[in-house]
Amino acid sequence: MNKFVLTVAAAMGIATAAQAQTWDMPTPYGDATFHTQNIREFAEDVAEATGGALTIEVHSAGSLFPHGEIKNAVRSGQVPLGEFFLSTLANEDLAFGMDSQPFLATSYDDAEALWAAQKPVIEELLAKQGLKPLFSVAWPAQGLYTNGEIATVDDLAGLRFRAYNPALEQFATLAKAAPVQVEAADIPQAFTTGQVEAMITSPSTGANSKAWDFVDTYTQIDAWVPKNIVVVNQRAFDRLGADVQEAVLAAAAEAETRGWEMSKAEAEAKTAEMKANGMTIAAPSAALTEGLQAIGAQMLDGWKEKAGPEAMAILEAYEAR
Repeated sequence: MNKFVLTVAAAMGIATAAQAQTWDMPTPYGDATFHTQNIREFAEDVAEATGGALTIEVHSAGSLFPHGEIKNAVRSGQVPLGEFFLSTLANEDLAFGMDSQPFLATSYDDAEALWAAQKPVIEELLAKQGLKPLFSVAWPAQGLYTNGEIATVDDLAGLRFRAYNPALEQFATLAKAAPVQVEAADIPQAFTTGQVEAMITSPSTGANSKAWDFVDTYTQIDAWVPKNIVVVNQRAFDRLGADVQEAVLAAAAEAETRGWEMSKAEAEAKTAEMKANGMTIAAPSAALTEGLQAIGAQMLDGWKEKAGPEAMAILEAYEAR
């Protein structure tokens, strides 16, 4: 039992076993993914801190709901809480997708500053849907996976390109590639069948999907640092006793801190794993960097034309940091 659990448990006067309840929690990623591992620790912390008054049963790898249905399942009360990729909501409001704007935030320091600017707006937007954010954790910076090194953006033209959110679909289109929607669990099959030929994703997803079986080069373009978010149905949360609510929020704060540290360690470990399995780990050429940044600037200009006041407030706060 870790220190924060002991502190919370001692302060609370834990609820009795007779009040115990179990919450089902869907997540989109497999058990090897550090996000899922972090969430399992979160669930253990909640169970220990509440003396078993609240148990969270984690259903990983989209086994309870597909990724695209998790947010609405929480909103409708089919499940009390769940995890999803934040920028998949960018079609609802551009504020949700800012962490996937190419070359806006490309380091962990940048990503933390962006989340600090995003968080109050995201909380307000989700509150209107009866949802309460509990914590958010970044993925490692996104890199480029291809067969053979990509020297310029022109080399991406015509490639079938995996896309997992609206920003990446637009990015692929501007690079004259063909975007194809593919979930993380389906990446190996998509490459094997020729459904996709290239992708931008994290070292975590690359190593966990054994990218060396279908591509040979990982280029560290550090395009963006996207996040997952864990949300709870506000009504379900409000039905908890005050002591249990306190335990959930304390465990969530611990999970966010722990998850970001796990992400940083993951970036190094998974890149090393890909190299050990024979992949070429390449730095982007100056020409490729210039071309990618030009696409990013074009996308941000277009984003500004469409962004509402909430999203623009995030950008202004982030740029003024």
